[in-house]
Amino acid sequence: QVQLVESGGGLVQAGGSLRVSCAASGRTLSRYAMGWFRQAPGSEREFVAAIGRSGFGTYYADSVKGRFTISRDNDKNTVYLQMNSLKPEDTAVYYCAVRLSSGVANTPQLYDYWGQGTQVTVSS
Repeated sequence: QVQLVESGGGLVQAGGSLRVSCAASGRTLSRYAMGWFRQAPGSEREFVAAIGRSGFGTYYADSVKGRFTISRDNDKNTVYLQMNSLKPEDTAVYYCAVRLSSGVANTPQLYDYWGQGTQVTVSS
């Protein structure tokens, strides 16, 4: 069993930055891929970014490429999402997830455990 707890969400003006974190417990996650997804009201959950177990393989949705950076600290069992140049359309609940495999994926169904989410709101 894995527990994931996101933190760091909040309200920010367009053009601003936020860093959200996801702390894991119950299992050492260094061997597994992790991802960030988001879901806006009335929309499906969508892929944001993923990172391989080593931290060298990172993948991003086109909508966030160049603005967001995913990273991980395996010693702290934590994954981060640094979000810069935020836009109102980035407003959503952000979820982290772990895939009990070393391979990254951009499909929610391929992830095994999820956090409860943290709200990010970007005002115009």
